[in-house]
Amino acid sequence: MNSVAKSLLKSVKHGRAAWLRSSSARSGKQHLRKLVLGIETSCDDTGAAVVDDAGNVLGEALHCQKEVHLQAGGIIPVVAQQLHRENIEQVVKEALGVSGVSVHELAAIATTIKPGLALSLEVGLQYSLNLVNKYQKPFIPIHHMEAHALTVRLTHHVEFPFLVLLLSGGHCILAVARGVSDFLLLGQSIDIAPGDMLDKVARRLSLRKHPECHSMAGGKAIEHLAQTGDWQQYTFRLPMQQYRNCDFSFSGLQNLANKAIIQKEKEEGIQEGEILSCVKDIAAAVQHAVAVHIIQRTYRAMLFCIKNSILSSKNATLVVSGGVASNQYIRKGLQTLADANDFAFLCPPPRLCTDNGVMIAWNGV
Repeated sequence: MNSVAKSLLKSVKHGRAAWLRSSSARSGKQHLRKLVLGIETSCDDTGAAVVDDAGNVLGEALHCQKEVHLQAGGIIPVVAQQLHRENIEQVVKEALGVSGVSVHELAAIATTIKPGLALSLEVGLQYSLNLVNKYQKPFIPIHHMEAHALTVRLTHHVEFPFLVLLLSGGHCILAVARGVSDFLLLGQSIDIAPGDMLDKVARRLSLRKHPECHSMAGGKAIEHLAQTGDWQQYTFRLPMQQYRNCDFSFSGLQNLANKAIIQKEKEEGIQEGEILSCVKDIAAAVQHAVAVHIIQRTYRAMLFCIKNSILSSKNATLVVSGGVASNQYIRKGLQTLADANDFAFLCPPPRLCTDNGVMIAWNGV
């Protein structure tokens, strides 16, 4: 991607200069709203949106690849890339069409450049740079996790600084948001992410074959079955109990779950790929262990922030975002934690917790 990188650098330099010119040209005059187009292709969702500098979402569009990847049992990067290529133009046109805005009227184009699947990111970046060069618009490179962290400021009134927990299929991060592009990292997963772990356990349990879960992604299937399961039937040792930090680990929990599944398959005399009679209890126990681990590490972060005066005990806020933040069991546990420690608790609405163009455009603003 050397040629793309050079083009990106050139566009960023041009973008800064153009943005400054447009800002200085309007200084002293009546405020004209700035419109930003956001483009997101970091994983398996193709998203685009137009947001103005007051935080109004003028138009958005999203194409989800979930059904295709469910059939394959996981995200295949080259397949995701091809689907992004097939859909990105239509998604962007739809977002612009709904907003009633032309590319000429945009103040800038913001696009996810990291982290994510390289093949998927390249589609969004290349498409954006083509628009930038064609219409001579400023380009704003966006860090995907920063966009997740700041989405809450689009939907709620929250001042910096605040504690933010980002939970997704690819990340688990605790940080203090001190300002736009100013974050203090407190902890992160040292191996896999919670969403990835839940998906892998769901695959090992063959939940695609369960009559209640055939059309659900792995994490959603675990959450659904756990509602009628008994987590107390299985006790999984929680990770990192001896570590005095705010990091996470989920691979050990996955291994413990796999061992429990293998043991139950032997007891029931069934092969891998068949549904266990106790599948709901295992799903509930796995979800509970993930939730407790996340809550414990987040509690450590809260204590650290208050003790070191990073956050004020009078108006501290915990923000939770990312795809796994839509899990209601985990969310309720974190809500209880926040309430018990006098932290305000905020989450973006579920549709903005997963990947979307709105958060990219807003971060661009």
